[in-house]
Amino acid sequence: MASGQVGKDCFGWAARDPSGVISPYQFKRRSVGSDDVSLKITHCGVCYGDVLFTRNKVSETKYPIVPGHEIVGIVQEVGTNVDGFKAGERVAVGTYVNSCRDCEDCNHGLEVHCSKLVHTYNSVDVDGTITKGGYSSFHVVDKRYCFKIPENYPSALAAPLVCAGITVYTPMVHHKMNQPGKRLGVVGLGGLGHMAVLFGKAFGLHVTVFSTSISKKEEALNSLGADRFHQANTLLTYTFHFLKSNGVLSLVGYPKEIKLAPASIQSGLKSISGSWTGGTKQTQEMLDFCGVNKIYPKVEIIPIEYVNEAFERMAKNDVKYRFVIDIENSLNLK
Repeated sequence: MASGQVGKDCFGWAARDPSGVISPYQFKRRSVGSDDVSLKITHCGVCYGDVLFTRNKVSETKYPIVPGHEIVGIVQEVGTNVDGFKAGERVAVGTYVNSCRDCEDCNHGLEVHCSKLVHTYNSVDVDGTITKGGYSSFHVVDKRYCFKIPENYPSALAAPLVCAGITVYTPMVHHKMNQPGKRLGVVGLGGLGHMAVLFGKAFGLHVTVFSTSISKKEEALNSLGADRFHQANTLLTYTFHFLKSNGVLSLVGYPKEIKLAPASIQSGLKSISGSWTGGTKQTQEMLDFCGVNKIYPKVEIIPIEYVNEAFERMAKNDVKYRFVIDIENSLNLK
């Protein structure tokens, strides 16, 4: 695409200032290039990252910002070099839409770790424009960063998979926690945590949930299928003591800080690792796995007009377990 080239008008919702309040907003999407897929958005998940960025809690928000990186839609048009997708197919777009494509990470399908990663929104793309996310009527994305949704998998439930789902799937597979009989501890039962429980049970693991809220015990055990539940006030400090020798604490959220005594790591050869969504190959693998094993996130479907209230509820941990915006039946009718 030539620098500065624009295509069709796109209708969405955007925040204009650190209040984080979003409202209707019209902008331009780029024209469909030879390697691009254009999709009409039907659903978009609401990640807590959307709240943080719209309210400039990361101190790098570029207003106006159109959030949303758990995108599901229907292919409308493809470029001349695209042979893996066709009009009418359902596809998903996750947390990033570009990368350098030629570094070691990109060459191994680990684009999420590329130093030139372009996020789905609030990021500078190769043509100098600021990316805008899925709280919008359609999207145009390079085929490399577009994923097929398994046949018969509900579109609304597919949306959280390309952020919440892949965020927990990646470290589980990396640390070989996809082998039956192992023990998994899930710290916190929110959008990511409930997906970890679902994956853990699908992998044949013994799953223990650690939460500060006793009210989540019944849901964890009876609805999600966890094997055990522990309530604790200081989750990370508390759960670290439960790691067996050679155990790993994988950080997938963003706690402000972690306090621990060095001896708690040294004793038993325990370790801490970090993980951040996943590469393109693993994202498609995860989607296919969910289709085969009927792994369905727990969601609350909302119209776009409700999203500001949804932000407030997320800030209060008042959602089980992911909001998904019905773009097709609310925003696209405007």
